[in-house]
Amino acid sequence: MKGVLRFGKKGKLNPWFNGPFEILEQIGPVAYLLVLPPSLSAVHNDFHVSMLRMYVADSSHVVNYEPLHLNEKLSYEEKLIQILSKEVKVLHNKEIALVKVLWQNHQFEEATWEREDDVRAYYPELFQD
Repeated sequence: MKGVLRFGKKGKLNPWFNGPFEILEQIGPVAYLLVLPPSLSAVHNDFHVSMLRMYVADSSHVVNYEPLHLNEKLSYEEKLIQILSKEVKVLHNKEIALVKVLWQNHQFEEATWEREDDVRAYYPELFQD
């Protein structure tokens, strides 16, 4: 079994358990048939009970999401919502103005630092100097 890929990952960082997966049926006294996603199509879908763990429902496991509006190329356009802060980075002999921006389909923790002149070129309405 050395070097065998299990569920697409190899090494000490592979997960101990995958799932949760829906149980389709019990096919024996100690075997269950699971509904696996297409990404695990190479894995046989019947498992011994020793390989299964009971899933305890937790409200923190539910992911709230807003549906994305995709265009015909199945991609979406990032739009800047708000400028959170400004900062000037000083290098050896030059200064670079940066702004921390919040994007439309991202959370506050995913705000990024961008060059102020680039943001000013695309979104001049956000800069009311």
